[in-house]
Order: sequence, then structure tokens, then C-alpha cells
Amino acid sequence: MKRPVIAVLGVLLAAGCSGSSSSTTSPSPNGPGNSTIRFTAALSPSNETPPITNAESVGSGTATIDFNITRDANSVITAASVNFSVNMSGFPSTTVINIAHIHTGAAGVAGGVLVSTTLAAGEVVLSGGTGTFTRVGITMTSTVAQSIIDNPAGFYFNVHSTLNPGGVIRGQLVRAN
Repeated sequence: MKRPVIAVLGVLLAAGCSGSSSSTTSPSPNGPGNSTIRFTAALSPSNETPPITNAESVGSGTATIDFNITRDANSVITAASVNFSVNMSGFPSTTVINIAHIHTGAAGVAGGVLVSTTLAAGEVVLSGGTGTFTRVGITMTSTVAQSIIDNPAGFYFNVHSTLNPGGVIRGQLVRAN
């Protein structure tokens, strides 16, 4: 009589464990709920349009851009915000960074600003030619978020300096997850 009771308890225990694990899974980026989608960009002066050839042409950088997305039951984005983390190095000492943002445009094509980092002119000075900045919780429209998710290569991130107000380093977005 003990064996059937132990077998039933084992089945109940297994069913209870499998039921609880499904409630802790992360929401799918294509389903209802919240998710984070990461993009990266390798930033280079040679990627600017036209390429940078002055004293700042030796710099480089990386950008990590996280979209925080909320979707409804039909997988439609209902809210979106973005976090930026940007690292820059190899620039002339005391290079001044003025603005940075996501633009529309394929490689080699200049395009309009879609999402600003809200960086203020002169807020970042690259001491010794190196520096970083982060921005968190910048709101963007659901339409812009969906467009970038659908075709990240059609968008780029760039950073503008005092010497290069049109942009000093640029990189196309690449989806990382």
C-alpha cells in the first residue's frame, strides 16, 4: 500500500513544481508584457557621412542601447523607453561632446533624428580623450520603437562634438538579442 501512495505523492510534487516554474519565465519580446531588446553600435569617425578626416578621426566608441518595451495581448507595443550607455576613447584630449542620438538612415546615408539622448551641449568632456555617458528612461513612441526593432540596420547612432557638429562617430544599430 505504501508504493501507490508514494507514487501519487511523487506525481503531485512533480506537477506542482512544473506549474510554478512557468510563472517565472520572462515575457517574450513578441508577446504580452514587458521585455528588453538590446542593440549595439560600433562607433567610428569613418562611418560618418562624410567620413571625419580632422584631428578627431582617431577616436572610436561603442553604444549599448536597451529598449524597454510593453506589449498588449496582441503583441502591439503600447509603451517604449530607451537606455543609452556610450563609451568613447582615442580622441584628442579635452574633446567636447555636444549631443548624441538615434537617426534614421542606412550605412552611408544621413538621416533625421528619431530619439535623442537628451545630452546637453558641453556636458561631456573627454578628459584625456576618453569618456562615457549614460541616459536612462528616455521615452520614445511605439511606432519608432517598432520600426527600429523591424529593421535595425536602417538606423544609426551617432555622437556630435564641438569640432564636428554634424557628427564625430557613428555606427549602425545591430540587434544583440
